[in-house]
Amino acid sequence: MTTTSSIDPAEVERFSRIAAEWWDPKGKFAPLHKFNPVRLAFIRDQALYRFQRDGQARRPFEGLRLLDIGCGGGLLSEPMARLGFEVVGVDASERNIGTASAHAAEQGLEIDYRHSTAEALLASGEPAFDVILNMEVIEHVADPGAYLRDCARLLKPGGLMIVATLNRTLKALALAVVGAEYVLRWLPAGTHDWRKFLTPDEIRGFLSSEPLIVDGPYGVVFEPLSGRWRQSGDADVNYMMTVMREAA
Repeated sequence: MTTTSSIDPAEVERFSRIAAEWWDPKGKFAPLHKFNPVRLAFIRDQALYRFQRDGQARRPFEGLRLLDIGCGGGLLSEPMARLGFEVVGVDASERNIGTASAHAAEQGLEIDYRHSTAEALLASGEPAFDVILNMEVIEHVADPGAYLRDCARLLKPGGLMIVATLNRTLKALALAVVGAEYVLRWLPAGTHDWRKFLTPDEIRGFLSSEPLIVDGPYGVVFEPLSGRWRQSGDADVNYMMTVMREAA
């Protein structure tokens, strides 16, 4: 794999060390397992609306091509494949791709997993995608602006990208870093660098030179009493945004 501008070697190594734990719901990725239902519901609802698909269908997204960039162990790639998408899962960590490929094979799922980057896909002339999932990745890359624009250039006209990340607020520092990593021990210490968190305005700014429609933020909050995540108007910590490439 060619080293490209979005790669932060320290971040890749951090996730590679714990790659084997992706599918353990009680392991180091337990927070992502808890987070997955709200992410999946948002992705499904947005894609149903944007592509006018039948929500009652078992595989409503047949015929649509999806890129899960920074796919990790495949926690989103697998449910997307079950919903009918033709899925390409890409990660900068070769160990993550090995874990994802092995698990998909166990489940009988055909997913095109690749050890690569957004820049490499773009440079190789990869066909454009209908949907790109960019979930909790941008805060781990070296050049978030260039990375996000490269991802957006992989979208078809009319295509949808969903970006999920953490807001650079004092509330996020207190809850997502100090609270989650050092007090509650939900995540390994050092998982996040608050200085690399991004505001919604920065996301918009990175994409302002592209023919895109950016909506959001759509907040996501954790409810301690139920132990579940839900969508919220509060985007101070976790949030998602939608990015649509204008139709030709």
